[in-house]
Formats: sequence, C-alpha cells, structure tokens
Amino acid sequence: MDDGIEVGRLLVATPRLVDPNFRRTVVLVVEHDDAEGTLGVVLNRPTEVPVEQVLPPWAELVTGPNVVFQGGPVALDSALALARVPAKEEPLGWRALDGDTEVGRVGLVDLDAPPGLLAAEVLQLRVFAGYAGWSAGQLRAEIEEGAWYVVNGEAGDVFAADPERLWQAVLRRQPGDLAFVATFPDDPSLN
Repeated sequence: MDDGIEVGRLLVATPRLVDPNFRRTVVLVVEHDDAEGTLGVVLNRPTEVPVEQVLPPWAELVTGPNVVFQGGPVALDSALALARVPAKEEPLGWRALDGDTEVGRVGLVDLDAPPGLLAAEVLQLRVFAGYAGWSAGQLRAEIEEGAWYVVNGEAGDVFAADPERLWQAVLRRQPGDLAFVATFPDDPSLN
C-alpha cells in the first residue's frame, strides 16, 4: 500500500471512514489529474434496479449481478459503464483507462453507441449510476487523514461476482498487517 493515486488503482475505505456514501467501499480510480482532481467508481454497491429497466439495449451484455451499481454520490441520474475487452482490442465505443493499470483491459463504454458495436468484443460489462469525485488535493488530504488505503487492483475486482464481499477480499490479499483489517468488525462496539 502507498499513497500513489493513479488510474486503475483502488481506494479502499478504512474502518475510520464512516461517511455512509463510502463506508466499506472499494473505488476504482478512472481519472486522475493533480490539477483537476480525481474521479472514481464505487465497485461494491449493487442496487435493486435491473439494468433492463434503465438501459434495456445493454442488459444482455451486463456481467451479473444484472443490476445497476451505485457508482458514487455524484450525478446519480447519469450512467456510466465499464467493460473489459480482450488484449489488444480497441472496439468502437470503448476507451481504455489511461495509465498502466493492473485491472487489465478495462475501459469506459460510450452508452450512446449501439451495443452491437461492442457485443462481440465485451468480455465483461457493468453499469453504474453516478460516480465519486474529488477536487484537486481533496483525495490526498483524505488519504493523509487515514480515510483511504490506496492499493493495486486486479481484473476481477471491477466485475466481482460477489460485490458485497469485495472490501474484505481486496484487504485480505494485501501484504503485512493491512490484511488483518479485513477482519475488522462491522460494529467494533459489539466486540
């Protein structure tokens, strides 16, 4: 773990972060610029809303669970999607995340494009309502205050089959004492 905020890395909420928008979340950094700020997507907040209900043309391409995920507290009325494509493919309607990322060939999908453009190339796809955003310096200050761990992501994190367990899974695979944080009780006062 270090404090290097980069596209493709994960922000994992520390047990000290009690803001209900981010408590026990795992956020994928999708854009970062020291002067402009950071944009991320919460990976482990599935909603009850089926993708079929809000974006019917994309429903067949979605990786289960087939629901919209709450990507963060900002712009909840807008959708964005992340998709993984085979190595070296650059399909129309898909833009790779910038940077040398460990999450594999994951990129942003143009939801205004016809799904047929991507259908043959998409290995996995997930739709998010909203996103998480930080102004320049804001996220770094939150990291220094102990609100976030910054760790490397893996390809399976973005499309985890059991998103409710992602927080523990990401922490458990970290080296050293950080792995023990995965066992931190949901409510320490009950310990």
